[in-house]
Amino acid sequence: MENKASTSNAESESAGYVLNWFIVHLTLTAGVGGLLFGYDTGVISGALLYIRDDFKIVQKSTFLQETIVSMAISGAIVGAAFGGRLNDQYGRKPSILAADLVFGLGAILMALSPNPYYIIAGRFLVGLGIGVASMAAPLYIAEASPAKIRGALVSINVLMITGGQFLSYLVNLAFTQVPGTWRWMLGVAGIPAAVQAVLVIFLPESPRWLFRQGRLEEAIAILEKIYSDSPEQVEEEIKELQVSVDAELEQKKLLTASKLYDLLVSRQIRLALRAGVGLQIFQQLVGINTVMYYSPSIVELAGFASHQTALLLSMLVAGMNAVGTIAGIILIDRIGRRKLAMTSLLGVIVALCLLSVAFHLTAADSPSVSNKSVSQHIDLICPNLLNISRSSWTCVSCLQAGCGFCAAKNDPMLPGSCLNLKQATQAYCEDSTRLWFTKGCPSHYGWLALAGLALYIAAFSPGMGPVPWAVNSEIYSLQYRGICGGIAATANWVSNLIVAQTFLSLTQAIGTSMTFFSFGIITIIALVFTYKYVPETKGLSFAEVESIWEKEAHLGIGNSHQGASVEPLILNGQKDQI
Repeated sequence: MENKASTSNAESESAGYVLNWFIVHLTLTAGVGGLLFGYDTGVISGALLYIRDDFKIVQKSTFLQETIVSMAISGAIVGAAFGGRLNDQYGRKPSILAADLVFGLGAILMALSPNPYYIIAGRFLVGLGIGVASMAAPLYIAEASPAKIRGALVSINVLMITGGQFLSYLVNLAFTQVPGTWRWMLGVAGIPAAVQAVLVIFLPESPRWLFRQGRLEEAIAILEKIYSDSPEQVEEEIKELQVSVDAELEQKKLLTASKLYDLLVSRQIRLALRAGVGLQIFQQLVGINTVMYYSPSIVELAGFASHQTALLLSMLVAGMNAVGTIAGIILIDRIGRRKLAMTSLLGVIVALCLLSVAFHLTAADSPSVSNKSVSQHIDLICPNLLNISRSSWTCVSCLQAGCGFCAAKNDPMLPGSCLNLKQATQAYCEDSTRLWFTKGCPSHYGWLALAGLALYIAAFSPGMGPVPWAVNSEIYSLQYRGICGGIAATANWVSNLIVAQTFLSLTQAIGTSMTFFSFGIITIIALVFTYKYVPETKGLSFAEVESIWEKEAHLGIGNSHQGASVEPLILNGQKDQI
């Protein structure tokens, strides 16, 4: 069981804390970085539909579509990799400002792109900004937060991510009928980046970073603003910071090699990295960003032909994500990180099974291709059908042949026509008030796939959305917090890239049903990992969290975290003062 004494001590130390407008302003301003992250995640899913329409080379290439989506992730990997050093050397505030500048430049380049390759370059710049912000913002918030409400405040950043996703779908819908569609969708992202850059200028640096740099007076002045109603808590924070800095100086005397070497030889740090990096990897590998990056495409795969309908339904999914994140903020400091993550993963497993079944039924329910010839429009017929009997063809086989399905006029489930993908073909189909399908087929089971998506978001967003970021903001010792946070964020983005770059290809290679089934298997592994290796850090101070890893390093364990004790260790009859 969790050590009640240490938890109650941590809570009593923070009992006098009253949330003030200074910390609210700091949290919300830093959280705009999460808004940028979320907006980019959601906006590309809708913009991609119209980029495909404008550039036929994109329409014909699944790889190019995946690259447009995932190039931002590639940039984020680079940004996160350098973000740790940037945060440690220059501070949290300059890192956020640099992220805003690069993000804004990327948004402008995308909006003015003359071809898909400029879009890809702009996406890379946007990703650089996101990569730095993805670790700088939660780190900044965590280091300015009391232990008692740290999880909730860090989760505000995740709420901003989900809020940004919801906002992106609103923007997408607003520009669907405006000339330039995707240019406006992508370019608008520069506005919140500019707003945050201005607001951050007036914020202080992280007190913990300042203390580590020897700028004690500045650090104390900021702590006094954070704990304006609790002077005694300021004293406690200063003592804790001094202990951390003294420990770092002592380590520097004993270890002269680089920090990277320290990470390799220190079992304590490796245990923390295993938990933090593992959570970040599994957050992505359970498939969340297939839903967020490709949500409209998944809706179309489920049998909804209209871009506007796909965006509207995707917006509802994004709205659920935001609501679920609010639930996570309420729960994370009440029921704890570990329990919340495990409950979340159980729900995700059920949702992925439902999605797998839904898409299996959808494929089996595909309408047939009509035998009737479109003689007056012979040039519109799918070339692969001209010399082949169409009696055995279905909508699914039509799409697999690289053509589109023009549904029957009065009932999409009746046999329709299989036509080529020229713009004239789409116009011919829609002018006759028939639905035009290019990614998925009409089905009686589309609603089941939507139910699976809704359940997935409802399960994921309160737990596996905020928990990995909250845990990674509090499990590392001060001197390694920047570099370890950078490693964890990089792992998150690499996993994100793998999922985003392969999702559409997987759906073509093994089918949508088996793709979601594969994510379900990974989620089961994630559940076992969380049970074995992730400790509970609810209500603990940074010093108490460090002592968890020190105890496990001494005892040679690290495979069971049903509760974490932070009592002084007794080894060979002697107390090991942590």
